[in-house]
Amino acid sequence: MLTLYRAVAAIGGPAIAAYLALRRARGKEDRVRFGERLGVAGRRRPDGSLVWAHAASVGESLSLLPLIERLVMAWPSLNVLVTTGTVTSAQMIAGRLPKNGFHQFIPVDRVPYVRRFLDHWHPDLALWAESEFWPNLITETQAREIPMVLVNGRVSPRSYGGWRRFPGLIRQLLGGFKLCLAQTEADAGRLRVLGAADVKCVGNLKFSTPPLPAAESQLHRLRDVLKERPRWLAASTHAGEEAMAARVHKKLKSRHAGLLTLIVPRHPDRGPEIAAALRADGLNVARRSPGEAIAASTDIYVADTMGELGLFYRLAGVAFMGKSLVPLGGQNPIEPARLGCAIVHGPHMINFEDVVERLRTANAARRVADENELADAVAALLADHDERDRMAAAAEAFAAAEAGAVDAVVAELTPFIRALREGDRSRARA
Repeated sequence: MLTLYRAVAAIGGPAIAAYLALRRARGKEDRVRFGERLGVAGRRRPDGSLVWAHAASVGESLSLLPLIERLVMAWPSLNVLVTTGTVTSAQMIAGRLPKNGFHQFIPVDRVPYVRRFLDHWHPDLALWAESEFWPNLITETQAREIPMVLVNGRVSPRSYGGWRRFPGLIRQLLGGFKLCLAQTEADAGRLRVLGAADVKCVGNLKFSTPPLPAAESQLHRLRDVLKERPRWLAASTHAGEEAMAARVHKKLKSRHAGLLTLIVPRHPDRGPEIAAALRADGLNVARRSPGEAIAASTDIYVADTMGELGLFYRLAGVAFMGKSLVPLGGQNPIEPARLGCAIVHGPHMINFEDVVERLRTANAARRVADENELADAVAALLADHDERDRMAAAAEAFAAAEAGAVDAVVAELTPFIRALREGDRSRARA
């Protein structure tokens, strides 16, 4: 299967190039740094030991930040290369990495690109976040005897079923990891069945991620604008969910005078499209990116900007998790839990099934089946401030109690890092 994968990647070179050109034209690739996607480094390799940490996108890269900070704090001369595959993730972590940390885009998974990447960077240790298993990257790294550790490992039931159809391939890929650190016992069990050898459950690094930031000046300004207006947030929404949020708004508007619905789309570039559709539906809409003001008559505020979700969690009080009323797996509920929100989510939270189950057990989150139940849940929380505050406090307490995962991960990585610092790479591979 690996041979077939490599053959397809090689033969499909022209098709891959065309696909990347289309992505670049649509703004999905960084035009200035596009060479990095082909394995061409954007900077020189720093001297000394280099840890390479790879994360797929925004959520995974943010979850690595506290780990990277702890590693550099403990070993100040350590260099950390962080790779991701999306423009959004690169923008989100820009300026948030410690002194010895820097970002590059991950090369597309074709052997020539991967080898060019590894030839330049020569990483001494590779950390892979969650479930980003690129066959050529993993096998080429393994062939160079670079030790690999899976951190915050996650295998959803859907991914598990998919990989079970290719048992030989996933066993070979997981066999390249010296250690797999899983988020939950369920993830650990799936990793073992799929072929991982040394697996431990140490908790979810997302609990250790600092709260999403917010500019204090903007927070104060918007609080002054909104004052006591009832409001709720539809966070990180995907196509279809904005229309649902709008219909919820219409149902609740007569019961809650001055109601404002805040929508933060997962992809900010959809802002004009979302606003146009909602206006066509008769709603008064303001968009954040062009600086449109929130007026007393504004029904919906579309916050189509990058990096401001933390601002709107702080403003909202009630947060619906996007990607969960459409069958896409849900968004991270830990973020609103840390910022004083009562959490509501749909039935499709497979990406965070363990977290939301525990949040519900702690009476810190409500599950709704559809937009009618969403309207009922939001209405209840807008009407009952005591219940909203109780849920928010329970969510915050739950998140705080789980924040020690980074300590466990650092402890597991310490022998690998010490081996590098002592100049004995053979121990890191033992």
